[in-house]
Amino acid sequence: MARNIEIKAKVKDLDGLLEKAKAISDGDLVLLDQEDVFYHISTGRLKLRSEKGRDSTLIYYDRPDVEGPKLSNYEKCPITENEVPGLKRVLAKALGEKGIVRKSRQLLMVGQTRVHIDTVEGLGNFMELEVVLGDHETPEEGQKVAESLMEKLGIHQEDLLSGAYFDMLPK
Repeated sequence: MARNIEIKAKVKDLDGLLEKAKAISDGDLVLLDQEDVFYHISTGRLKLRSEKGRDSTLIYYDRPDVEGPKLSNYEKCPITENEVPGLKRVLAKALGEKGIVRKSRQLLMVGQTRVHIDTVEGLGNFMELEVVLGDHETPEEGQKVAESLMEKLGIHQEDLLSGAYFDMLPK
């Protein structure tokens, strides 16, 4: 199973954060419009992510809902566009649909870290760091990378969030 260290934070100054992230990034900014459909499962989270102009992805992940850097274990399965409607029907019937999160994502890479700057429909602006761990890297090493990037990006402890965007949506 793939692993990363994640943090999620509320963004107070979207333009300032974007400027800092661009200054330390390794490449070009990628714009993504994403829709995540979440399904009921007993442990972890399961979502079907659709992105305009790209194949969809079925994603399972399990991580603790705590503030600050946390280990996330995940599996991804690419789904071609013509398979999505059938898969959505099967998942909805078998598991039940929990809800949908729609967001505009600005993605930058900083070394092994995916920096997501998200505008989430109904919630506002957020950022995520996903420090992708190599096979021989420890969670502690990933946490150090995340903490260093938090400092460079001006993310403070009081900005950190737990849970997923879905958990923050009004019920």
